[in-house]
Amino acid sequence: MEEKEKKEKAKKIKTIFFGTPKFGALVLEELLRARQKPSLIITAPDKPAGRKKIVTPPEVKILAQKNKIPVIQPEKIKEIDREILKKINLDLGIIAAYSQIIPKDIINIPEKGFLNVHPSLLPKYRGPSPIQSAIINNEQKTGVTIILLDEKLDHGPIIAQEELKINQKKYSYDELEEKLAKIGGKLLVKIIPQWIKGRVEPKPQDDSKATYTKKIEKEDGEIDWSRPAEEIERKIRAFQRWPGAFTFFKKNDKISKLKIIKAEVVDKNISDKICVKCGQNYLLIKKLQPEGKKPMGYKDFQNGYGQIIILRTKKRDANNS
Repeated sequence: MEEKEKKEKAKKIKTIFFGTPKFGALVLEELLRARQKPSLIITAPDKPAGRKKIVTPPEVKILAQKNKIPVIQPEKIKEIDREILKKINLDLGIIAAYSQIIPKDIINIPEKGFLNVHPSLLPKYRGPSPIQSAIINNEQKTGVTIILLDEKLDHGPIIAQEELKINQKKYSYDELEEKLAKIGGKLLVKIIPQWIKGRVEPKPQDDSKATYTKKIEKEDGEIDWSRPAEEIERKIRAFQRWPGAFTFFKKNDKISKLKIIKAEVVDKNISDKICVKCGQNYLLIKKLQPEGKKPMGYKDFQNGYGQIIILRTKKRDANNS
């Protein structure tokens, strides 16, 4: 019996990894740290990024190349040559933040299927924006769920789950993403050997408790100042990376876009600072970014722009917006 377990331990588990952004890269880092190096990486194509639209590789690709792992970057998953995957003799597929639905014929290639690392306590917050949703909705806890992938969106049976209490700290998107990705990566490293050996019993999700998140669009970042300050502050943290929480301001008859990066809820106006009245309470703006400029503190903004008028009406047309 001991000899058999030694052979199982010695056998390299052949995996394929699907992922694209930072969350995927952080999960991949945990796998590499545990010497569970994938045989192949599937990620999105390089895309223009930033104000200068410089073509930039996904974070998963950067990490893969650093560790000499082969990479395939299909525009659409149907472009992947299935024969290449079959020749690897895959034991397991892993998904962490890959934007396309994996078709059944690919799901069936690895002997043990695909494990999907999802940053929510499924069945709550299925879909593309669970981290943002947890922040916006002021959740007391969130977590990571590893499921056995099927053809439906975040629907498969639960393999492992770990909670994270978030009510004691005002997490930004980047902070919460990093925390959950590391939890997910470590949980994945722990569960893979058990799953391969058939020692984990999948538990079906309760579909009656399922909730869904939406794909976040650019216009979702616009601030509605009629909403409570607490709600707007959560939106700023949730949309930190993209699309940003933004408003418009007027200076010398010119309307410009203004991204709010950091703010604090206060119960009264503070005259010598940038303080905006909301539906309830005020929002004290601490860090912001005028369109076409670098992020700056409120004092630098006041020194450069002087008195401005924050436009309270949503969906205002702005110059060069």
